[in-house]
Amino acid sequence: MAFVSTNSICQGEQVAQLWPLLFDRFGLEIMFAHRTFSWGSEARGKAHVHVVIVGLAHRDHEPAEKSLFSYPDIKGDPVESRHAALTAYLFDAKGVANRHLVVKEEARPINGAGKVVIGSKPIDGGYLIFDATERSQLLAAEPDAAEFLRPFIGAQEFINGGMRWIAALQTASPDKLRRLPKLMERVALVRQFREGKIPSKGKDEDKKVAPGGSSKSLATTPTAFHVTVIPKAPYLAIPEVSSERREYVPLGWLEPPTIASNLVRVMTDAGLFDFGLLTSRMNMAWLGHIGGRLKSDFRYSIGLVYNTFPWPDATPAQRGRVEALAQAVLDARAAHPTSSLADLYDPDTMPTDLRRAHAALDLAVDRLYRSAPFASDRDRVEHLFGRYEALVNPLERLGAAKNARVARKAASPSPLNG
Repeated sequence: MAFVSTNSICQGEQVAQLWPLLFDRFGLEIMFAHRTFSWGSEARGKAHVHVVIVGLAHRDHEPAEKSLFSYPDIKGDPVESRHAALTAYLFDAKGVANRHLVVKEEARPINGAGKVVIGSKPIDGGYLIFDATERSQLLAAEPDAAEFLRPFIGAQEFINGGMRWIAALQTASPDKLRRLPKLMERVALVRQFREGKIPSKGKDEDKKVAPGGSSKSLATTPTAFHVTVIPKAPYLAIPEVSSERREYVPLGWLEPPTIASNLVRVMTDAGLFDFGLLTSRMNMAWLGHIGGRLKSDFRYSIGLVYNTFPWPDATPAQRGRVEALAQAVLDARAAHPTSSLADLYDPDTMPTDLRRAHAALDLAVDRLYRSAPFASDRDRVEHLFGRYEALVNPLERLGAAKNARVARKAASPSPLNG
């Protein structure tokens, strides 16, 4: 049989939910597949969707050679390649011992890397958040409120620019708050929102829990966030969602007193080496092939993308090289101070010096994984998939490698037998 589906079945958390059933319970194998391509409706106003085509056969009848059709241009014609086995992610399974391997969410990094968490999640209905006009009005009436208003950056502000502020009242003393009646009016509205008495006025990240849901238990502490992440030192910020058009997710540093929202991933102990790895084509390949999507945009999941990404070993000299090139990327950005990250990473407007700095960093990171160059992102992720298998199932990986060595030795002519 064969079917057409949105490409969500071959990326993100759906892979671990669907494909073990097809492989293990029903004994099916992929006999051919078309990787992601754009399929448009002829009806007026209908959007294009990104789809895959997957052909399946019972493993008792699977062909020895499988066809894979890839689309260098997702609106163009495919390029066919032949393989002995294909993974659920629709790439060659030659790099793994278990072709049925799927990437599963992990609660913590399996790769020895530092921890990444979501930013602050207020669940306040937007009532603790102020735009520029609201902030000015509040400070005109209550200047002492300034010490509690901190810049609040979500993915939208981080990438495109713009400012919001949030009232961070966790450590505010009751006597100070009682002298700020305008600010306390906002706190009262937070309580009412959490009790389900009034609707939200905020952005999408402020509506994560609907009034009357689990937010009701938070109503007794209206000055507190649901999740509080307020770093005291500069921290690496990774936007959760980034446009599919970008070659790189635009990540970078934020500094106190700025608070990141829950639409930003936060790494508090990051250095230049971490930045270099995470902004590289290698990490982008893992994100693009393994991570899920929001519509067709990249979605940077902590459990599925960051915690499972296989980090390389690096000598001090190699680390120094990557750090120097990571700094060169930051320097190239700084050379365009009036441009937002959206401007800098738009493929049509990306400055030449920034593109050149990323290319040099990509090459250095690639060489941490192997000396031979990678032909494409698919080549990168096939290599990473093998490394992931070694992380999650090292015994199976070692056994497969031993069997492969025995098979190669048996197939090779010996000096003794000619």
